Amino acid sequence: MTEEEVVQLIAREVVARIREARVPEGRAPDPRDPDPRKMVPVNISARHLHLSPAHVEALFGPAGLTVLRPLMQPGQFAANETAAVIGPKGAFPKVRVLGPARGDTQLELSLTDARTLGLDVPVRLSGNVAGTPGITLETARGRVTVPQGVIVAARHIHLDPATAARFGMQQGQQVQVRTTGVRPLIFDGVVVRVSERFVPEFHVDTDEGNAAAVRDGDLMEILA
Repeated sequence: MTEEEVVQLIAREVVARIREARVPEGRAPDPRDPDPRKMVPVNISARHLHLSPAHVEALFGPAGLTVLRPLMQPGQFAANETAAVIGPKGAFPKVRVLGPARGDTQLELSLTDARTLGLDVPVRLSGNVAGTPGITLETARGRVTVPQGVIVAARHIHLDPATAARFGMQQGQQVQVRTTGVRPLIFDGVVVRVSERFVPEFHVDTDEGNAAAVRDGDLMEILA
């Protein structure tokens, strides 16, 4: 079994866990229990790059990106390739590129990362880069400066249409998500994103993940 097949198997099992969750046999439901019908796994996104096809070629050549490992969302992958990210006051020497290439180059950071680079970065949904700061990217092969594209990704949930319908949720809706564990908290303003291409997953950045002391794969409760 390939690594990609393993990831897809895990994704299917996560969906099955969400759909089949029940109160343990022999115990009556407790109103304080998390609602097992609205649980999603969390993924903590470290700083990363999405590159346009032109920037992939400029930084890595015509061979393009190569797969390091597949991600949970179908068709998405972490690439072997990294680039230096250079801001007005600081830099990160190796930022992972995620593939495949997309329309516009985008750098996703935490607010802590943004301060390290010396940038005032807005919180935006992925793809909404109009009016955002630019950044310089550098590899052994080339150097490019993009005029915009740096964001702190708004916390969001990926859902497939069937799961969204079962949860009673729709594209663009904002919900709350309650974490579990030693530092439980409630994330507000979580945007629901619905697509046939998605599997259920809650995305936060490293600042948010550390604040809640959660780990990749922990189940979170959506509060309608």
